[in-house]
Formats: sequence, structure tokens, C-alpha cells
Amino acid sequence: MRNQSILNEFFLYGFSDLPALQLPLFLIFLLIYLLTLILNLLTIVLIVTDSRLHVPMYFFVGNLAVLDLCYSSVTIPRILFDLHTKTRKISIKACITQVFFFLFFAGCEDFLLAVMSYDRYMAICKPLHYTQIMSWKVCVQLVSIVWCLSFTNSLVHTLNAFKLTFCGSDNIESFFCDLPQLFHISCSDIYINILLVFLSGGFLGGGALILTILSYVYIFKTVLKMQAEGNRSKVFSTCNSHLTLLFVNYGSSMFNYFWQSAGHHFYGDKGVAIFYTVILPFLNPLIYSLRNQDFRTAFQRVFRRIFPPK
Repeated sequence: MRNQSILNEFFLYGFSDLPALQLPLFLIFLLIYLLTLILNLLTIVLIVTDSRLHVPMYFFVGNLAVLDLCYSSVTIPRILFDLHTKTRKISIKACITQVFFFLFFAGCEDFLLAVMSYDRYMAICKPLHYTQIMSWKVCVQLVSIVWCLSFTNSLVHTLNAFKLTFCGSDNIESFFCDLPQLFHISCSDIYINILLVFLSGGFLGGGALILTILSYVYIFKTVLKMQAEGNRSKVFSTCNSHLTLLFVNYGSSMFNYFWQSAGHHFYGDKGVAIFYTVILPFLNPLIYSLRNQDFRTAFQRVFRRIFPPK
């Protein structure tokens, strides 16, 4: 066997196969990032300042907005930097650090969406006991469990990623660092790493998905029993939007960690990665916040307070 030198840095392939689109892509990603920051910050400000939004559902929505701010900031600034400088080099430590924060915030978001579906189940199916069960203490405990679970899961994967040796190709065929890309270029035995991906994804991700599906099954059963057509259509329209984002989120995660970790690759990988790293944090405030009548009313009140009518 020929000797291979140990690598100290990687080369992010990014969008180098589209050189003519480097500047347009930079402007598009910059615009999406700024809109993501503005929409999520607006959501947080409205929830904090408006006392009518101090209820469990909007407490979870506010946490989701914080996660989207952090989640998008893990990948998009690096994309903008590489598109602008065209260096696309990243050290192994920086790469695995990006993996840690990406897994941490992505896991938090998946678990929080499951908690939000459970909150909707309690509000719609057990309205008389909702305020007693979903107290502020319980809400804070649920969010703390979400952050602790995701932190532990991310730490386990990251510590095992630091044990990998990279001595082959230094080219990561993506615009950010993630576990499947590291597995693909590692010359170490990755059996334990892939086993951890499937175990954590099966137990944690699968558990969160089952909780979400069961919550919405009971929600739809309760809604179908409603007599008022207006209330039924209102709940259905809200749940459909939430379910669309939930399945897109879980579908993209399953594709990334199960399909790619198993060694499957094709040209559409970057398109899927762009969707769940760039587009989803931008869509979440539109679906969960700004389409909501309470948020629009709160925004109007804040706007009138800042710019009072003559």
C-alpha cells in the first residue's frame, strides 16, 4: 500500500461548477439571509413585547425563531464568504465545529416541532385541561429537554468525528461540512459512526416523528367531529401548513443522514441541502408567524405605536 499524507484542511467544492453564477448566487443568498434575520427577529420582538402573545404556543414559536437565526448563521455566512473570496478552504477543526453546531440546531428544530405538535394536540383535543397541563414550568422543561437531547446527540457524533483520519481526497463536494461528506472522504473505519447515525436517527428522530404523527392524527379526528364548518376549515388550513413543513424537514433530514450515509449520491444533493439549510429557516417564520392573525394584529399595534396615525 502506498503512503498517504494526513490532511489538515479541506476544500469545499461549493458552487465551483457554476463559475458564471458566483455573483448572482452571492446576491441571492445574501438577500435570503437578510430576510431570514429580519423575519425571525421580528417574530421574537413581537412575542417579547406583546403581552397577548405570552402563551405557550408562541413561546415555542419564539424558540423556533431563535433556532432559525442560529441554524441559518451556521451555514449561510460561510457560503457568502466562499462565494466572495473563492478560497473555499477550511481546517478540519473548523469543519467539525461547523458539524457540531449544525447538528445541534437542526436537532433542536426537529424536537421542537414535535413539542409544538403536542402543544396543538393539547389545545385542540383537551382544551379544558390545556392551561393546567401546559403551564409555563412545563413549557420551559420541554424546551430544556429539547436543547439537552440535541446537545448530547450532537456532541456524541462530533467526538466520534474527531477520531476519523482523512488521508485521501481533500475535496468536500458540498458548500458546508456535514457528517455524510466527512464519511465519504475519510480513510478510517466509519462503521461505528454510521451505526450511531442510524441509532440516533431511529430512536430520537423516529420518536419525535411518531409523536408528531400521533398528535396530528388525534387532532384531525377531533376536528372532523366539530360541528362548525368555519372552525374546522381554520384548523385544517393551519395544520396543513405545519404538516407540509414538518414532512419537508424530516424528509430532507432522512435523505441527508440515512440515504447519503449509506453511500448513495447524486446530482440533486446540493439542491436538497440548499433547501433545508437556507430555505427552511426563511419559510418557518412565514408559516408559523406572519400567516397567523394574532401576529398580524400584534405587528399592526407595534407599527401604530411607532408611527401613530395623524
